[in-house]
Amino acid sequence: MNKTFNLLFYVKKAKVNSAGEAPIYLRITIDGKISEISTKRTVNPLKWNSAMQKVSGSSEESKSLNFYLKTFEQKVYDTYHELMRDKETVTCEALKNKLLGRGELSRTLVPVFQDHNDRMEKLVGKEFAPGTLTRYKTTLKHTKEFLKWKYNISDIDIKKIDYAFLNDFELFLRTEKSCNNNSAVKYIKNLGKIIHICLANGWMERDPFMNYQSKYDEVTRMFLNEKEIEVLFTKDFKNERLSLVRDIFLFSCFTGLAYIDTKELTYHNINLGLDGSQWIYTKRQKTKTISNIPLLSQTEKIIEKYKNHPVCVNNGKLLPILSNQKMNAYLKEIADLCGINKELTYHIARHTFATTITLSNGVSIESVSKMLGHKSIKTTQHYAKILDKKVSEDMMLLKQKFVDRKNVAANSQVVG
Repeated sequence: MNKTFNLLFYVKKAKVNSAGEAPIYLRITIDGKISEISTKRTVNPLKWNSAMQKVSGSSEESKSLNFYLKTFEQKVYDTYHELMRDKETVTCEALKNKLLGRGELSRTLVPVFQDHNDRMEKLVGKEFAPGTLTRYKTTLKHTKEFLKWKYNISDIDIKKIDYAFLNDFELFLRTEKSCNNNSAVKYIKNLGKIIHICLANGWMERDPFMNYQSKYDEVTRMFLNEKEIEVLFTKDFKNERLSLVRDIFLFSCFTGLAYIDTKELTYHNINLGLDGSQWIYTKRQKTKTISNIPLLSQTEKIIEKYKNHPVCVNNGKLLPILSNQKMNAYLKEIADLCGINKELTYHIARHTFATTITLSNGVSIESVSKMLGHKSIKTTQHYAKILDKKVSEDMMLLKQKFVDRKNVAANSQVVG
């Protein structure tokens, strides 16, 4: 059911013809969305009464034009009510197409999805990370396969996407594609963005996600402990390539920066902070949030070590970082050589900064959240949950308080 429906006749004075007359248009507003349609009539702008939405004067010409506009208006109302009988809500586009005798434009899912991906691809490196585009491309691929699997079709009218469609798509992802819960939820969430684009454009009347619920399973984040970090620091690699990968990985362990944010760093990102020491000032590519991080001595030494590296000198980069794929491949080799029994990936460095480097050493969760560039402190709290060491320390303090209170009480009784 539409909440608002308004009509307004107006004159487009900017389109005055050679006879000094301007076209009369009807503006249609439905639930805040606007469309306009030509009445196929013109009038001298000086004779138009904007407040009354009609032509001034009592001449036969004025009466005839006003009668036409009134009839035109009634036709619009009749068409609106006719559409209302057929469906719960009416869009400006549907009403306009009906008035013009056109069949309502049918939009299908795949072209809308593809257009979204094409636009995103042009903004990779500016507003989106390459990985984000890859996930949407994979979601579109899965969607096409689902349409073939479920309906034996290559595309579907977006208006036919409903709650049942989402449930079946989720089933397909979990069974046919063997996706785990979080992957399935991510793909459905990506599809949700396309649905919301359709809703925003008025191409769909109902949101199929209205009663749909799905949530991510909490993931235990892998991180390095102090001993493992020390092993990495002290390991003497004979291979220069492995030494470089180790150093850059440790740089992120002590800054919390993700791969792409580390890769984009230049000396322009290093400036003096309020405390007079060097800070990194950057913006996270993923969330576009500011991330300001004081440099620890470990990171300063790494920056100094590579300042004359050809890649840094020629490209103006702070560090000579390799591709993410190569970094992860070499990190697995490094883990084996160091005896670290963990699936070492570059992103573990960010988790290590949040846990072992900062939270475990008493840095407040608010400060950690700000340095990590999290939009919400709830994201940072996931790291705090996995710190048994911090829990142990906090509980030891609590135990000591109880002991102290007991001793105070005992001493009071002795004195009494």
